[in-house]
Amino acid sequence: MSNSRDLHGLAQLVRDGRRYWSSPVGRALWRAERACLGPVCERLFGRHSLELGMAPVLSDICPIRHALSWSPTREMAAHESTLVCPPDGLPLPDDSLSLVVIHHLLEVVPDPHHMLQEAARVTADDGRLIIFGWYPLSACGLSRAWPGRRELMPWRGRWRTPGRLGDWLAFVDFEIDRVDYCGFHLPGSLPRNAMLETLGRRHNLPLGDSYMIHARRRTQLVQPQRPGLNLASPLVGPSLGSATRIRTPREALREKEPLG
Repeated sequence: MSNSRDLHGLAQLVRDGRRYWSSPVGRALWRAERACLGPVCERLFGRHSLELGMAPVLSDICPIRHALSWSPTREMAAHESTLVCPPDGLPLPDDSLSLVVIHHLLEVVPDPHHMLQEAARVTADDGRLIIFGWYPLSACGLSRAWPGRRELMPWRGRWRTPGRLGDWLAFVDFEIDRVDYCGFHLPGSLPRNAMLETLGRRHNLPLGDSYMIHARRRTQLVQPQRPGLNLASPLVGPSLGSATRIRTPREALREKEPLG
């Protein structure tokens, strides 16, 4: 995802996604998902967080000292605390973030496996990885069968069940703590019915348009002291293609070891 064609495609994808999330349907679902995330944020503390997505930031309600957002290009960056890079090549140290949120990106990015690996890599041992995804067995998911729907937002890409993403998380040594469903509504109506949302969340019914996965690292291993983020220099990279990964002390030590 380093050439100009990939950059153009990713930037256009984010523009399309932002148009959806600014629509009445998108805003209603965003509010429902923010309400789902709220109780989780009450139990989260730390120094740094990152949210990867196309919608307005959800995780700014969490008591994290420094919240980073993401953008594929400098021109689309919302503020100075925006990380400009490919979503599958984060220029951050290992285990450096207390919270990472992936918001409806795994369905549409070209390489979701590598993106999830990067998100897991930068999540601290005691941190949390939150994934918002579209539920394929919901009314919204079943409506993707209509002709032409899969070319539009939000029906584009590949929708996966929480069980499928659980297999992916196991591959990167993470496990699911809990799955919450949100975005409950009657067919043809907006997901803003307070009674349906309350009822669906109370019983955690798998009928919402989206789900929220809480994941944590499966094993707690003793690691060398991790470098902190250097916030003295801007985190916004010059372009999508020039973002580079910061070499960690473990990688430097590995390079000094003799071969054979």
